[in-house]
Amino acid sequence: MDIRIMAIAAVLPLAACTQERPPESTPPPPEAEMTCKADAVQSYVGQSVSPDLGAAILKASGARTLRWGPPRSAMTMDYRVDRVNVMYDDASKITQVTCG
Repeated sequence: MDIRIMAIAAVLPLAACTQERPPESTPPPPEAEMTCKADAVQSYVGQSVSPDLGAAILKASGARTLRWGPPRSAMTMDYRVDRVNVMYDDASKITQVTCG
């Protein structure tokens, strides 16, 4: 084997080790202004549901999305920090407001 080929063969593995790699990225923290705050909307319990009330709850909670929970309905159990859940009864009165 030629000495030049041996020298190149010896240097190539070292060259691979010196390549710069991008820094590992960490996901950004959730936006604080889009995190649901259930304490801020507990005063809506007992009121009648309406689109306007839903908009008020969404704004007051700081959440990004609102999910209505009709009586006896199935809901997914996924937790989202940016969602406010509004459960109501057969009389269309709000029974519970939670985040998730």
